Amino acid sequence: MKRWIVLIILSMSQFIMVLDSTVMNVSISTVAADLGTDVSGMQAAITFYALTMAAFMLTGGQLGDRWGRSRAFRIGSVVYGIGSLTTALSPNLGVLMVGWSLVEGLGAILVIPAIAALAAINYRDRERVIAFAALGAVTGFAAAAGPLIGGVMTTYSSWRYVFVAEAVVMAVVLCVAGRIKDTPPDPAVRISVLSVILSAAGMGLGVFALLQSKTWGWIVPLDPPKIGDTTIAPFGVSPVAYLILIALIILWAFVKRQQYLERIGVSPLLKVSLLRIPALRSGLLMFLTQYFAIAALFFVVPVYLQTSLGYDALHTGLKILPLSVGLILFSVLGSRLTTVRSARNIGRIGQVVLGLGLLLVFAAVRPELAGPLFAGGMFVVGAGFGLLASQLGNVNMSAVQGDDSSKVGGLQGTFQNLGSSFGTAVVGSVFILLLTSGFTHAVENDTSIPGPVRQQVVAATSTGAPIISEQQAQDALVHAGADPTVASQVASTYGDTTVTALRQSLFVVFALTLLALLLSSGLPSKVPVPPKRDSASPATDAD
Repeated sequence: MKRWIVLIILSMSQFIMVLDSTVMNVSISTVAADLGTDVSGMQAAITFYALTMAAFMLTGGQLGDRWGRSRAFRIGSVVYGIGSLTTALSPNLGVLMVGWSLVEGLGAILVIPAIAALAAINYRDRERVIAFAALGAVTGFAAAAGPLIGGVMTTYSSWRYVFVAEAVVMAVVLCVAGRIKDTPPDPAVRISVLSVILSAAGMGLGVFALLQSKTWGWIVPLDPPKIGDTTIAPFGVSPVAYLILIALIILWAFVKRQQYLERIGVSPLLKVSLLRIPALRSGLLMFLTQYFAIAALFFVVPVYLQTSLGYDALHTGLKILPLSVGLILFSVLGSRLTTVRSARNIGRIGQVVLGLGLLLVFAAVRPELAGPLFAGGMFVVGAGFGLLASQLGNVNMSAVQGDDSSKVGGLQGTFQNLGSSFGTAVVGSVFILLLTSGFTHAVENDTSIPGPVRQQVVAATSTGAPIISEQQAQDALVHAGADPTVASQVASTYGDTTVTALRQSLFVVFALTLLALLLSSGLPSKVPVPPKRDSASPATDAD
């Protein structure tokens, strides 16, 4: 039992890191009301939390090399705990974004790469496979438990206590972290400040642009920003397009900088040569698409349930429960299948199952989001996620030698959180854009609605339709002076358009998930055979 104490400590930390990414989604409406903000404000907070981790995760991995992974793990735990307490006490959105999106995110960039590296250091051979399979299962369980924990706490107590509990758990982890074996730190490792700036600026600009696309438009300007009386839309093109282009140029410069540092023998923030390893490249890209799909689903479905249908946090969590059950069961099953099936085989099955689940959810979208087809689709989505979660962590870490474990841990965290931030920002923005364009088009073409009402509604929603319930839309129109019969008709159109926008958004997720099947070719095709116990070196890629 003693040899698994380290895994228990790491698993507790892993649970908190993943839980924090899912627990907030079912509480969006309640948190927004408590903090005096709206769905767009919460979308920004969720996105920037994932973005902070994505932008600085590579830096966190390199700091682990310089300080020692165990020390980085402990420092990260302290920072994360401070962020959790700040979040719990947040009086408004600004403080929440400082405590959750920034401070907790900065703590996580030290903890997450260290978890992967310390697992690789403390376990070898067959035990390492078991350790990473267990961490994958914990990841699945935390993602599954997050909506339920958030739902119960928010409905019967307060969402704030979730973050208090996270701080307590990280304090316990900190007290027992001394049991974790580590390799000596390397003070010679130098952090390239220019690399950090380029990485953070490129990712930050890109995700910010995606987040703003719902307001500014992708190419055609919708409601671009203004400086005084000057609209910022050069040559009639939305600022989003320019920001994405600038972000890509910055990231290209970042990659070139890393290649230069590697050539001259200086430790880079991103070891680009690692991406030439097929297993690692496939594992990381599948991580990105997997978390893109889950983050998108965990944003648009709870938003619809809470704003359009008026569900509370607990009932939102219960609607997601089938996904949670499938995730837990198939995380365990995937871990057991590791000894008889190759990672490529299980990964492809997981991706197909995830796509099938999204297709079922897409087909099941109705105004009430009820029935066995929706529940079954959510279960199948969870099953696919569970199978993938049980494999990809071990694939990534086993693809390299122990010296690169921190870098791979940072890469894995980067791709995971990029997927999460892209999923929330892109699909959330697409949902709002589709809702806006669909609703304004439907109202403009409905000649049964009086002309003045049509003009008023189109003018009010042309720069972004609010996400509200059909009843709230009707009440707002009546309050604005519309005839109750006309208000009911327009509100009904709004409700139909919201369902259509949800279905179209989920189709985008489904299509991208299917395309991700092309990424699985590099996963190991052989079933790992446990080496003899006298092996003195870390396990390497089974391929």
